[in-house]
Amino acid sequence: MSSHAITWDSDHNPIWQAVGLLLRPLHLALAYPSILYVAAMTVFLFRPPDLFACYADRIAFGVLVFFVALRVMALGEKIPFFAGLSLPMLGLTALAVLRALREPFDPMVWSIIASKFIVPFALFHIAALVFREASQRRHFEIFIVLALAYLVFNAIAFLVDARSLIVPRFILDESLGFHPDRARGPFLQAVANGVSLNLLGILAFVVSQKRNRFVSFLWLVLPLAVLATMTRAVWISFVLSTLVVGFRFIERRLQAVCIVLVVAGLLAGLAIGFSDHSLKNAFWDRTEERGPVVARMAVYNAGWTMFQERPFTGWPAGRMYAELGRRMEGYHLRLFYVHNTYLALLVEFGVPGLALYGVLFFNLFRLSRRAPPGESGSVTALRKVWPVLLCVYLFNAFFVDMAYQFVIGLLFTAAGILCASEEPAA
Repeated sequence: MSSHAITWDSDHNPIWQAVGLLLRPLHLALAYPSILYVAAMTVFLFRPPDLFACYADRIAFGVLVFFVALRVMALGEKIPFFAGLSLPMLGLTALAVLRALREPFDPMVWSIIASKFIVPFALFHIAALVFREASQRRHFEIFIVLALAYLVFNAIAFLVDARSLIVPRFILDESLGFHPDRARGPFLQAVANGVSLNLLGILAFVVSQKRNRFVSFLWLVLPLAVLATMTRAVWISFVLSTLVVGFRFIERRLQAVCIVLVVAGLLAGLAIGFSDHSLKNAFWDRTEERGPVVARMAVYNAGWTMFQERPFTGWPAGRMYAELGRRMEGYHLRLFYVHNTYLALLVEFGVPGLALYGVLFFNLFRLSRRAPPGESGSVTALRKVWPVLLCVYLFNAFFVDMAYQFVIGLLFTAAGILCASEEPAA
């Protein structure tokens, strides 16, 4: 044999080294699915519904599903199934998809269906697969703190009119989304931003094993960020949920929570008191503003009338928004939405849709009552405040149609983590 024969030693052969280098991302994605998960959530954070020209979130979602499915097959794992949660979610997804298939293809309709039903359904089951160990949950905890820090920074920058510090720049584009005069964050909607701040604030408080100074500082300035949303529903839910969380952790943290609330209140008062006259007027005008309330009541009346006409079959999504706009003559709005998650379900799916939604959230509330023996401290803390997180979400759902996949995904990720901790005991 020639002395120049090819050797297939993987340690020295350049071909094998090149193959190994190419397969390295595959190995990392399979070995660390939790990092891939939080990367996808990061993309969701910066992809509001109004940016139809960018489909980065769908790519990130597809990559996440692909690698998790590959990992499941490689390890011979079972896809988790929780009848009380999986079945109603599957029913809502099937209702939305089947009705959309009967209509001409509309990318906006399919984007809404994906954000409200398909993506949360998948994220819930993927989270139950991915976040089974403390090291994996740690990645999610770090993401929570960083996401909260980013949203708080942007909201306060908006409050003090430091617009040059706000990123990405599309947040300041008044032609996109809603509420350009409020701290709306990358969601382009003040309620969605406020709900995210509220949920992330609670999660950061309970899942961080060590009360480090950075998390404490975020909690100190969080009220200012919530105040900057200038949304009354968000203010109410934040105050009530913060007080409830304090009482739920009365053994160790009530005193700290009270101090935080007092200091935060003083900071908010000082910020407004020393601000210019226009800022003070903006807050007072917002608390007394009646125009949005009147417009919402008109939308609710139109939506309720549409539901009464089709109480069990609902309206196809493609025609629902056009019909709602037709019935809102005299209101010069750019887009017509029901602005109420429950009424939107009734209008689109009729009574069956709201019934499935009710069953789903009834079983979600039950997660707080099932704690398997030997559960880790962070999951136990999450289970303890789980009803508070659900109430924050459901309360704000009265004032907006929850079509923001980051907000919904955040909630169902937490639900998946709770379910994952129950699996070994099953």
